[in-house]
Amino acid sequence: MSTIPTDLKYTKSHEWIRVEADGTLTIGVTDHAQEALGDIVFLELPEAGRKVEAGEACAVIESVKAASDIYAPVAGEIVAANQDTADTPESVNGDAYAAWLFRLKPDAADLSGLLDAAGYESVIASA
Repeated sequence: MSTIPTDLKYTKSHEWIRVEADGTLTIGVTDHAQEALGDIVFLELPEAGRKVEAGEACAVIESVKAASDIYAPVAGEIVAANQDTADTPESVNGDAYAAWLFRLKPDAADLSGLLDAAGYESVIASA
């Protein structure tokens, strides 16, 4: 089993969230997710300026096995998409926690619905 960084937050749908100093959230997919997907071949990331609701599908990750939606962990506005990761989607397989996908400015700083590392570990253990 891969290590789950304790400084990040997580969703049950396998996104990781890092709270940045300016209050924005950096979002990617977990190592568990990239491992389950296999070789990632394509990413469709959201446009900056797009408003999203919590739980809304806002990006797509495709592997040789399947395509999966990536969900906004909280409501807010997309402020950046990582074009470098989109251009080299296989980088998510190399280091899922370094290959962030998009940044979000949350409408409210309520992250109480997100999981900590131990909570996420129990989600994948019960899967």
